[in-house]
Amino acid sequence: MSYAQRKQLSGNRGVSIFMTVAVVGSLMYAIVTGLAYDVIKKTAENLKVIDIEQQPPPPQQPPPPPKDMPKVPPPPVTPPPLVQINTPPPPTIQTVVAPPIPAPPPVITPPAPPAPPPPPRKTVSAQSAQGDLRTLFTTDDYPASAASAGAEGTAQATLTVGPDGRVTGCNLIRSTGNSALDSATCNILRRRAKFTPARDSNGNPTSDTVTTPPIRWQLEG
Repeated sequence: MSYAQRKQLSGNRGVSIFMTVAVVGSLMYAIVTGLAYDVIKKTAENLKVIDIEQQPPPPQQPPPPPKDMPKVPPPPVTPPPLVQINTPPPPTIQTVVAPPIPAPPPVITPPAPPAPPPPPRKTVSAQSAQGDLRTLFTTDDYPASAASAGAEGTAQATLTVGPDGRVTGCNLIRSTGNSALDSATCNILRRRAKFTPARDSNGNPTSDTVTTPPIRWQLEG
């Protein structure tokens, strides 16, 4: 056989082998693909969807109480230690006691003197033995100093008359306003006035007081 014929036979054999492999592969693919489809279809038909609703768990029951258990006292609680604060002592208050005040000495009141016996009751008052006392005064009795000053006025006095009828005291109860005229009034009454003395209940002479009438001092002219 010549070289060209051998070369042609070798090419035809290669084509035949390729075609054979292609046909066999196509058949294998078709068989595998068809079988897988049928298996998947049958498996899908056999699957059933079941909707399972999840039930809530039952409530948890409390544990039963323990049977007669011995009562155990709680452990003692120790309080925390107190913080000690150094507090200064309170200040000392010094009390000053004043010495007692001595009581004043008792006041000794001397006994009152005995009261004088009451004067005897007058039954008859003193009376002027010369009548009106104003008649005892004359123009010559006018004091010169009062006359030169032109002083005038009215005087009135209370006289104390002794048991002998004489004037022992003169007290002016109305002044003339001029000292010379007042002094002349009492001096004249002491020297010139005479009284009938007063009498007590036993008829004995006693002292008395007499009020004079108003005595007018007036210049002439």
